[in-house]
Amino acid sequence: MTRQTVAFICVHNSCRSQIAEALGRHLASDVFDSVSAGTETKPQINQDAVRLMKQVYGIDMEKEGQRSKLLSDLDHYDIAISMGCNVQCPFIGRDFDDNWQLEDPSGKSDEDFLYTMKLIEKRILELKEKLVHSV
Repeated sequence: MTRQTVAFICVHNSCRSQIAEALGRHLASDVFDSVSAGTETKPQINQDAVRLMKQVYGIDMEKEGQRSKLLSDLDHYDIAISMGCNVQCPFIGRDFDDNWQLEDPSGKSDEDFLYTMKLIEKRILELKEKLVHSV
């Protein structure tokens, strides 16, 4: 099986796409590489996401070097996943391979974040299975 790179893409690359990158590395690094990016950046990734990812999964996204990145910062990717931008998904120069249509939990309760994190975890594991069986 050829190792693929999955890009999780959102407008600001500060919350959902960062969570997906971290969970992809944590749960599926044996199958695919995970990156994330957006068409705009934020000075730092969402601090509620950072706090809850540490609490729930023991993942320190900032310590692992995650930061808000532009699409142009990515070397390459084989699969592009839209996180489901509430306004308009960024144009990436080709069609997305999937749109997860996830609500942005930014500015909402911890319960909203935890719900979104669990949905992303489920989708990562489904993607992993799909790629393992697509050989």
